[in-house]
Amino acid sequence: EKAVEENKKRLGKPVFHGCPGSMMKTFAKKPVPVDTPSAKTPSQLMQWPVQIKLVPVNAPYFDGADLLVAADCTAYACGSFHSDFMTGKITVIGCPKLDATDYSEKLGEIVKRNNIRSITVARMEVPCCGGIEHAVRKAVTDSGKNIPVAVRIITTDGNVI
Repeated sequence: EKAVEENKKRLGKPVFHGCPGSMMKTFAKKPVPVDTPSAKTPSQLMQWPVQIKLVPVNAPYFDGADLLVAADCTAYACGSFHSDFMTGKITVIGCPKLDATDYSEKLGEIVKRNNIRSITVARMEVPCCGGIEHAVRKAVTDSGKNIPVAVRIITTDGNVI
């Protein structure tokens, strides 16, 4: 016990035990001046609503769409999310950790009832975010359709890997 306490003091920070997605982190970022063009970039959102639980499965905007299925945190972590991910895509979002639902069922209905051309999954690097990727892959497999799925992983400090 003494060695543990000494190590805690030496490290100078609390020891974290738990889900990596809940681990506290701080990132050093330079503020973007308000008058820069990036601060005035228009939204690329093409429809409403965006929450997976709220979108109607037979919405006309799904027909012939390139679909972006994004974890909630991705747009906050990645500063250029709209231009890098959303442009030209119908966007739906959700959190596999916090939403008590199986997204594969709803996404499966969207895929079955519409002519989806492609699906991009934007997820965070944390393990819990794998649930949204799994739901998309299950939805496509269960639909029997051959739809290309691309997965983009965003780090907690906003980089795309």
